[in-house]
Amino acid sequence: MFLTSAGHDAVHTSQLSLGNRTPDRQIAARADYDGRVVVTKDRDFWVGHVLHDCPKSVLIIATGNITNSALVELFEEHVDDIVNLLGMCAVVELGRERLVGHADKPSNPTD
Repeated sequence: MFLTSAGHDAVHTSQLSLGNRTPDRQIAARADYDGRVVVTKDRDFWVGHVLHDCPKSVLIIATGNITNSALVELFEEHVDDIVNLLGMCAVVELGRERLVGHADKPSNPTD
């Protein structure tokens, strides 16, 4: 998996107890519990973030149909910017031609 090989702590849904049949709510809750970002093409996670603040952090892949190798290239090209944006924004959207941060993360008063 590209993210783990690039030094990021990542878990694919296939590694969860219900595998790829894991309900979105469980994926979101697990990501929040583990302090991870949900990386997905499913905009339902964005809706969950807006309505329920769960998951707390989402990377939406908005590329349409794309080969795995092209997606990996896109990640390789933008991984540092993605990480930086996720530090500031709760929702980041990665497209073929754009990288956009949405929904600023709330400030932590203990910082």
